[in-house]
This record gives sequence, structure tokens and C-alpha cells, in this order.
Amino acid sequence: MPELPKAIMILGLVLFAVGGLMALAGKIPWIGRLPGDIAIERENFKFYFPLGTCLLLSVGLSLVFWLFRR
Repeated sequence: MPELPKAIMILGLVLFAVGGLMALAGKIPWIGRLPGDIAIERENFKFYFPLGTCLLLSVGLSLVFWLFRR
């Protein structure tokens, strides 16, 4: 049972960090415009898939979770 409160606190910290990043994302000009992000714009159609941003976030989160496991 002592693992559950620790997991909830870690989840809360992660959610807090993600919320902070989302609040600051508009102020960081390169977020969402990385190489590898796919953007297609036509007259009546816009498609955006942030592949490069997703890969960067995945590597960052993997590193954070790896550090928490140690």
C-alpha cells in the first residue's frame, strides 16, 4: 500500500509539469515546428502531425521515467 501514495504524487508532478509546458508552449517558437513535423495546407483542408515534436517528447519522458526508476 505505501507504493500507491508515491505513485499518485509522481503522477501529480508529471501532470503539473505537462500543464506548465502546455502553458509555455505558445511562448517557445520552435515547439510544433521541428524538422519532421508534417503540415499540409490546402484551400479547405489543414492537416498537421507533429512527428518530430512527438519523438522529442517521447525521448524526454523516457529519460525522466528512467531516472525515476533508478
